[in-house]
Amino acid sequence: MCGHGTLGLMTRMVELGVLTLNADKTLQVSLQLPAGPASVEISKTDDGRPMIMLEVRPPQFRDDQVDAGRLCSLLGLTPKDLSETLPFETAAADFIHLVVPLKGLAEMRRITPDFGSLASLCHDHGLETVVVICSETERPQASIHARDFCPAVGVPESAAAGTTNAAVSCYLLRHGQVRPDDEGQLTVLAEQGVELKRPSEVRTVLKVGGDKIESLKVGGVATKVAEGHLLVPSN
Repeated sequence: MCGHGTLGLMTRMVELGVLTLNADKTLQVSLQLPAGPASVEISKTDDGRPMIMLEVRPPQFRDDQVDAGRLCSLLGLTPKDLSETLPFETAAADFIHLVVPLKGLAEMRRITPDFGSLASLCHDHGLETVVVICSETERPQASIHARDFCPAVGVPESAAAGTTNAAVSCYLLRHGQVRPDDEGQLTVLAEQGVELKRPSEVRTVLKVGGDKIESLKVGGVATKVAEGHLLVPSN
């Protein structure tokens, strides 16, 4: 499963006319992946670009007993920078994320990660990414500010991470930081990539019934930054 690849593929297929969007109707697409089919919804934004939403499975949560002092030192922080009301927890779904809540943007901006040691911490606890969040945001429309460190899987920091933000949205719901409307719908907008000078907005939509997440979709809008041709030998 790859959210980046899905957004790029679906956006390009719309651009080429392989998929046709109706302004007031959502297009349902099924992707056949090695692990089975994946459901994708495509709709038009107000500016006419395709909004791609991929259905993912909700995470399971666990406490990996990560040492707060060690974790903070690897981020260039102290335990006093952590949220006083929210715990750090592991969310395991398509990928495994350690969710680390901070007090605010001031603490977020002090992060100076030790990527090699972060990778070792992830290997010690069976983690793939360390996602640091806070509820204070730079843009008023955003629900959270996020940074996702992934050195254990070969990427120091991701500028936009769909599966991570889907897990974070479930974490926020779990701890009462966001609530569904009367119809059980909930949307979380995450701002990410700001510190990398590659700002992004990741959208997560949840459908909740009682205390159960019935549907979890994540995605956004892809922006073309390059175009080219591959020359493939004929034999």
